[in-house]
Amino acid sequence: MYRFLLTPRWWGINVFAVLAIPLCIFMGSWQLSRFEGRVQDHQQQESRSARAKAAAARPLESLLPVDTVTSGRQASARGHYDAGHQLLVPDRTLKDKRGERQGFYVLDLLRTDGGKALPVVRGWLPGDAGAKADTAKVPAPPKGEVTVTGALQASENQGTDGVQAGGGLPQGQLGMISAASLVNIVPYPVYDAWITQTDPRAPLTAVPPAAAEGSGLDLKAFQNLGYTGEWFVFAGFVVFMWFRLFRRDAEAAKDAALGILPEGDDAGAGAGAVSAGGSSGGERESDRESGRADGSGAGRAGERVEERVEERVEERADEQGEAARAGRV
Repeated sequence: MYRFLLTPRWWGINVFAVLAIPLCIFMGSWQLSRFEGRVQDHQQQESRSARAKAAAARPLESLLPVDTVTSGRQASARGHYDAGHQLLVPDRTLKDKRGERQGFYVLDLLRTDGGKALPVVRGWLPGDAGAKADTAKVPAPPKGEVTVTGALQASENQGTDGVQAGGGLPQGQLGMISAASLVNIVPYPVYDAWITQTDPRAPLTAVPPAAAEGSGLDLKAFQNLGYTGEWFVFAGFVVFMWFRLFRRDAEAAKDAALGILPEGDDAGAGAGAVSAGGSSGGERESDRESGRADGSGAGRAGERVEERVEERVEERADEQGEAARAGRV
């Protein structure tokens, strides 16, 4: 009955299923591991941030370059502020106990003893960076040589929240805190990092450090979780379609063994029987009579086939009747 599984068509179906199901399971497991890895990195980053707040500040040079381990660590640098290049970073949101508030960062460049400048976000102020009433509240940076302590951060990029990478800002404003955006503003080299000051002067509010890139539960992490479900659904769909095709062909093979023709072949078979009725009807009747008369085995086999066909037709009628009654219920 299942010889149809050896046909070229079913060889192709079986090979596809054998290859597709493990592939879908592997890809789903890989996407799930990516999501679990992001969750673990997020938890580790939160733990490091908590330890960094309590740990003593370390010299800036010992924490560079910034990575997922050093991001958020307390760094210290000594130098003097360049009061002639104070910059405002507009449209920055601060999340605190009061909720989300819109304002701007106050950024100054600390000229270190090594010659390079360190961007320092001295704090956040509410309001509009383009309004004189709001910018008038910005305090001047300290004069003379100072030691600045704050949380170390990696340079921003176009994917960072709040960044304005398109340019077109007024003079004295900066859309992205990075060495690349500062290189054309100041005439000296700049560190590829910045710090957010821990204890700013009033009325400035401290800017909390951001999580290292790729370590938070962002949209990409939940995309990995969604892809996991999709791959497992694909694997289940392949199994479902294989079973459906197998069941259809198995029923067709069973019907063929009982002599039941598909619905599409009934008309052709009936037409052939009608056209040949005049010439062969008598012959079939005579053959059946002679078969029953002489008691041949072929006649008895034909009767058994007819009985099995009738039983199969009755079974299918009963199944259709039960389905119809179930639908009415």
